[in-house]
Amino acid sequence: MRSKQSLHMKEGMLGIGFLVPSLVLFALFIFYPFIRSLYLSLQQTDLRGRTVKFVGLSNYTDLLTSEHFYHSLTVTCLFALMTIPTTILIALGLAPLTQQRIKFTPVFQIIFAISLIIPISTSSVIWKLLFHPSLGIINYFLGFVGIRPVEWLTDPKMALVSVSIVTVWSGIGFIYVVLLSGIRGISAEIYESATIDGAGVPTVIRKITPPLLSPTLFFVSVVSVIHSLQSFGQFSILTDGGPAFATDVLVYDLYLEAFVNFRFGGGSAQAIVLFVILLIFTLIQFRFERRVHYS
Repeated sequence: MRSKQSLHMKEGMLGIGFLVPSLVLFALFIFYPFIRSLYLSLQQTDLRGRTVKFVGLSNYTDLLTSEHFYHSLTVTCLFALMTIPTTILIALGLAPLTQQRIKFTPVFQIIFAISLIIPISTSSVIWKLLFHPSLGIINYFLGFVGIRPVEWLTDPKMALVSVSIVTVWSGIGFIYVVLLSGIRGISAEIYESATIDGAGVPTVIRKITPPLLSPTLFFVSVVSVIHSLQSFGQFSILTDGGPAFATDVLVYDLYLEAFVNFRFGGGSAQAIVLFVILLIFTLIQFRFERRVHYS
């Protein structure tokens, strides 16, 4: 009896030993920054980030009564609506094309997934050159077919669309790889049975694949919402939140508040509010998990 208890205790200690490195990393890079941000959001700070005095919920009150905050929230939601469905639908269209293991399939898989290995900063710089109003290749081809050049990044009506194009291109690779893995995880016998029963390709695409792929679609939708609401790099490189605040999303506005205006208390309050918004969206998505078929 004692030997069994001793064995269980050793196994438990071994398990804790394996968890300790991960817990230390989580504590240093997730838990401590979160608690520190929560603390700073209740304080007024100086230019060096040192607390000056306790202000309670004043930072939150100022934020939630600011028209600029709601403008940034609106821009962020529009950006999410333009990028998330588009990225998933394009990847969902590409994945079945490379499902079969034929001669040139690996080549197309690399082409479709290439954006996965390119950092958002690098792709943003490349697209900024492509969007250049006079030297960019996109406007060159538009002029070649008789279309007037487009002010992609300087026109308030086009700036958010342009950043969305960059984001969709950058996000397709990851979503494509995940969806392709999900499709290949579906048993071929199911498709064979459907074919024997007379189901055509349109029926398979509409009524068989989506339910079987629903766990993967649920995963990419949750990840895409979180990633979209946290987007920063492409806005910083392409537009700096402009023109006329047309691309001033929540995270970029948070960056300006904390690291440009040096109001760390207000920036921390924005970070906590963004966390709450992400949590609400995630919980809403998990409410629809009942429609996911795991078997």
